[in-house]
Amino acid sequence: MTIQPSMRQRLTDRAAQLVAQRQPFVRATVVRAQSPTSARPGDDAIIFRDGSIEGFVGGHCAQESVRAAALATLRDGEAVLLRVLPDDITVFPETPGARLTINPCLSGGALEIFLEPHVPPAVVEVVGDTPVAEAVATIADAVGFAVARSLPGQAPEGAIAVIVSTHGHDEPECIRAALDAGAGYIGLVASRVRGESVLDAMDLTSAERARIHTPAGVEIGAKTAAEIGLSIVAGIVLAVRLEGIVAPDAEPIEAPVTAIDPICGMSVVVLPTTAHLRVDGVDYWFCSQGCRDHYAAEVGQV
Repeated sequence: MTIQPSMRQRLTDRAAQLVAQRQPFVRATVVRAQSPTSARPGDDAIIFRDGSIEGFVGGHCAQESVRAAALATLRDGEAVLLRVLPDDITVFPETPGARLTINPCLSGGALEIFLEPHVPPAVVEVVGDTPVAEAVATIADAVGFAVARSLPGQAPEGAIAVIVSTHGHDEPECIRAALDAGAGYIGLVASRVRGESVLDAMDLTSAERARIHTPAGVEIGAKTAAEIGLSIVAGIVLAVRLEGIVAPDAEPIEAPVTAIDPICGMSVVVLPTTAHLRVDGVDYWFCSQGCRDHYAAEVGQV
């Protein structure tokens, strides 16, 4: 006898696969459901960056609200508690971290759905095996970066930052490889004098030189390898959070295109699979085939 895995286990396995493939997605879990909704606590789904959904978190109307909110969480990277209510109920209190959605076509029940975005962490490439390189790798991992280790001569791929800590071995080659790979932040672990000497000997444009930091890191009076590693990771965080650098292969999460269903009044995400009708040259989108058919009957396009 073969026992099939549950839907939740299949989604958990799928989520693990997506994480391994560094694919962004949102895991949505129903945490509270008020009858007569079709969803039940524990129902869950995965929402992909293209708006497609695997799993179940409610019927057509609830699904559209979840889809729109999930795509928003992918853009800002913040988890959210989505509260989906019919338009005649506002009993859920507002609390920090919760989002309230009034859904005009919900069938009388209320839902709370936890949306957890999974965005692949940015890669920090550490070149070298020095004590500072070890410290950078350890601290960057603790902060939440994905850490890649390499030795001189190996070209970094897809890294948002490359830290060169080789004690003078092949530094120009390592820096050039990082520049050519598109890393937004390149740190050379060296004294100010020696670092400037290395850069002066390279054929760099002003834009390339601006991407290279030497001494690497922010000034915190660091002395030990661990303190220097801390200052370097702080410099990377600053570049990501405040200067907006991105990985060379990063694909932006675009805001979804939405439309208002002319029958029930809810906002729907426009996808190739969204129910659609064109009337007198004007496009209309609907939360479900039912609303589409209702509108088609109204305008005489049955």
